[in-house]
Amino acid sequence: MEHLFSPYKIKGLELKNRIVLSPMCQYSVENKDGIATDWHYLHYVNRAIGGTGFIMIEMTDVEPDGRITDFDLGLWSDEQIPALARIVEACHGYGAKVGIQIAHAGRKAEDVALPVAPSAIPFDENSKTPRALSTDEVKEMVEKFRKAVQRAVKAGVDAIEIHGAHGYLIHQFHSPLTNKRDDEYGKDLTKFGREIIEAAKAEIPEDMPLMMRISAKEYVEGGYGINESIEFAKEYQDAGVDIFDISSGGEGPIAAWGKPGTHAAYQVPLAGEIKKALKVPVIAVGRLDDPALANAVIGNEEADLVAVGRGMLRNPHWPIEAATKLRKEIEVPKQYKYGFKR
Repeated sequence: MEHLFSPYKIKGLELKNRIVLSPMCQYSVENKDGIATDWHYLHYVNRAIGGTGFIMIEMTDVEPDGRITDFDLGLWSDEQIPALARIVEACHGYGAKVGIQIAHAGRKAEDVALPVAPSAIPFDENSKTPRALSTDEVKEMVEKFRKAVQRAVKAGVDAIEIHGAHGYLIHQFHSPLTNKRDDEYGKDLTKFGREIIEAAKAEIPEDMPLMMRISAKEYVEGGYGINESIEFAKEYQDAGVDIFDISSGGEGPIAAWGKPGTHAAYQVPLAGEIKKALKVPVIAVGRLDDPALANAVIGNEEADLVAVGRGMLRNPHWPIEAATKLRKEIEVPKQYKYGFKR
């Protein structure tokens, strides 16, 4: 039976365990230039030292106006490559593999003067009303994703994740709540996402897996549910997604901060449904900080990988702690061995 510390392989990506550092924005860029800082280096490399098998670098944006805040990472310029490459190389030195989440915030860009979106619908009464992208601008946006993926590959990452969740731009296009267009990108709600996937696939090595984070359920009136997300995920799978990272929410308050995200593993059933329906590998995420619970998700074959967020914000050595509690083998840095019971 597989468990949290079983190795995992998909295409050319070989992981020493099933633990993923969930992509979490650090909002720590110093000069609003999108370039990773020493904080990012220390944050990610410490999790590699702590035994994480797969580190997902936070939401990294394809243009300056696509950031949630001016303090987010970017990949719209070649100048942003070296700092990320430094992080990737160091994480590799401690046995971790590294992915990066490529994204655009769309109408949820907070610091830009005028956000863009599929349609001119604000996120809420306190948000700016976005400008609807023209058809030509949508096509240009696909190219911005392509170039960001190209730069990520140059930085040496082991996998790419396209961010199609949490109410950001791709999610806004495939949600009928936010896409009221009458052009080709409104008549076919997954066209934008599919074109980005196809562009990404054209830029990554053949043996590199392409991942996609989706919100499998919207917690707002009139929002889509698991049946609809299975349908659009199938479209994305056919376009080239190798593994889905299953989250939820984003068109209302982010679920993890309120109802219904108040109990452990609340999103795991969604991951299980996607896995079963599409026969595709999935990453489960959402209040999986308890090692026994995370281990059960793998052992019960509800997901192939488990992403831990807040648990690893609190403790960069969460994987070592988890292995100790579960009595599983893990390599502990020699400098730290006296800190852990064997």
